[in-house]
Amino acid sequence: MTPPLILGSASPRRKKILHALGCAFTVSTAAADEIHDASDPVRTVATNALAKYRACRKRHPEAALITADTLVWFEGRLIGKPVDLDEAADFLRAFSGRTQIVYTGLALGMPQGEPDLRIEASSVSFKTLPETAILDYLRKTRPLDRAGAYDIDENGDLLIAGYCGSYTNIMGLPEAPVRDWLAAHGFI
Repeated sequence: MTPPLILGSASPRRKKILHALGCAFTVSTAAADEIHDASDPVRTVATNALAKYRACRKRHPEAALITADTLVWFEGRLIGKPVDLDEAADFLRAFSGRTQIVYTGLALGMPQGEPDLRIEASSVSFKTLPETAILDYLRKTRPLDRAGAYDIDENGDLLIAGYCGSYTNIMGLPEAPVRDWLAAHGFI
């Protein structure tokens, strides 16, 4: 019998992706200390996903857990969620006509044993954005709970010229490794 499945994230995008995979789960988050090391985006998302995993594991020792951390790496610096709309607009201005890498650290684990840690990277190329396009996007989309202040799945066509890699990784939860893990453990 499979244990209950917990998504350790309040992200509506992560919930949407997990729902699309057709498994039953509940959402539970726990506070975790996160790091931001611009010199090592892979270590940053891995460390943060594991910190979230450990915090959730303390609250749910008998559950299967999925936790994740997503950040944008752009021109040698890590970009998280903007603090306000001004910073969101600044992020989008900086991204205009350029390419960035979206990293997601993913920690997946059953009640006993160590979590399975995966890292996914996808590149996102932005259109050249006039100020009117940035303001229009900010009016149509709530950017404050998104790494980099944008969402490829919600009005992303206003900003994004193209991408390489996993679309769902750019949303915040890479579907392929999650689906494989869920299938291997009998959740789907």
